[in-house]
Amino acid sequence: MAARLAARLSLLALLALVVVLTAKADFDEQFEVIGDRDHIGYKDDGNGGQEFSLELDQESGSGFKSKAKYLFGEFSVRMKLVDGNSAGTVTSFYLTSGESSTHDEIDIEFMGNSSGQPYVMNTNVWASGDGKKEHQFYLWFDPSADFHTYKITWNPKNIIFEVDNVPVRTFKNYDDLPFPTSRPMEVHATLWDGSYWATQHGNVKIHWRPDPFVVSYRAYHANGCVHSKNSSRCPDGSDAWMHRELGEEELRTVAWAERNCLS
Repeated sequence: MAARLAARLSLLALLALVVVLTAKADFDEQFEVIGDRDHIGYKDDGNGGQEFSLELDQESGSGFKSKAKYLFGEFSVRMKLVDGNSAGTVTSFYLTSGESSTHDEIDIEFMGNSSGQPYVMNTNVWASGDGKKEHQFYLWFDPSADFHTYKITWNPKNIIFEVDNVPVRTFKNYDDLPFPTSRPMEVHATLWDGSYWATQHGNVKIHWRPDPFVVSYRAYHANGCVHSKNSSRCPDGSDAWMHRELGEEELRTVAWAERNCLS
């Protein structure tokens, strides 16, 4: 399998790109708006960077997606989720190749909660249209009280999901399981009404407020290989994530998350 992947990478046109957003101009250069632009806010985060907020009301949800398409990389963002009664809302940070029946996708989704109940973080991997690989975790903190970092590392060997630099899941590339290796993907962030399935399997619906639901994003970071006609390989410097696999200590944190946080 390693030889096949190496050959595939040598044939694809790839260019490494590191994206760190520091201003609205950077946002407009790197992203396309999903939904109503009036539902996206911008402000200084107080540390020389930019904070972007998405809003959801009865008229519209909102989101953004990268203009670049990646084939492997490391992607992270700091997020502060919807507070209070967020039942029915879905906040996401994910990669996808599109909406075809054979699409690939790597998901982190936060399914809103009734007040006093823990948030659920849903992780999933789609490959060639097969997406029955969900793991759902109850977060061990209140993700609406402050910003926390969520990261996806995607390489030919595995996909690693991390929360505040703590690995909670690894999805390995086995010969007998579909794995995303050939379809470039865009990075998406969205906030939308998922009442039909998000909270307690859809039994608890969204409760609309006078003011919109809001989720905030900071410190977006993308370090990946971009599909391009101008290069045939990922340049030096990508080894940190291209060959990353979890070590023994990191696997223990995954085991801890599976024991204590799986919903």
